[in-house]
Amino acid sequence: MDELKLGQHISQQFNEELEDIRTRVMYMGGIVEQQLADAIKALTTMDVSLAEVVITNDYKVNALEVSIDEECTQILARRQPAASDLRLVMAVIKTITDLERIGDEAERIGRMALHFAEKGGENKMLAGIVHMGDLVTRQLHNALDTFARTDSEAAIMVAREDKKVDQEYETILRNLMTYMMEDPRTIPILVDMMWSARALERIGDRARNICEYVIYLVKGKDVRHTSVDKVADDARSFLKDQE
Repeated sequence: MDELKLGQHISQQFNEELEDIRTRVMYMGGIVEQQLADAIKALTTMDVSLAEVVITNDYKVNALEVSIDEECTQILARRQPAASDLRLVMAVIKTITDLERIGDEAERIGRMALHFAEKGGENKMLAGIVHMGDLVTRQLHNALDTFARTDSEAAIMVAREDKKVDQEYETILRNLMTYMMEDPRTIPILVDMMWSARALERIGDRARNICEYVIYLVKGKDVRHTSVDKVADDARSFLKDQE
């Protein structure tokens, strides 16, 4: 396992500041995970009260992003970190941005859950959403786990899971289009389902982004806009060079 080894600094307070932002990212990630789980449950069970809770609680995610971002800014200004310390701060800033956007997507699913319940949606329309929701929930959890352990090898494996999410998204769209052609009266409510599936697909993309930040944090290599297979090949080459 290829993990980041953060050094210890003369200033104990600096050590504590770096550890604190990592801890707060995981706390924020936990809230976002719960938001996503509640949003999916609200949609698939047509639970209006739970959907309203998801919508209302989005402010917690937003507040955490602002607070952690401010803390990172203070570290950059006061400590002028370099090397792995700087990469950690930058990875945290990027990660909380994606977590905030995942929170926004969860809120969007919550709003779609309200529409779905109000319009009297049928369970058969949710078949693919349940499976896709499970995939995305697991991908987000695993991405946050790689961040917590700064495990770049695991991050590569989790990033690969996004392909499954994309395939499921395409399957759901095809099924929903079939329903629309069979009964045009269902189009308004099925559009909501499409938006929900789209939100889940975007969450999968955000989870992959977090994995890319972990790889950057550990290896110092920016792998954005690079295929997962290319990242894996580069990782193997890196390890050989270290032997």
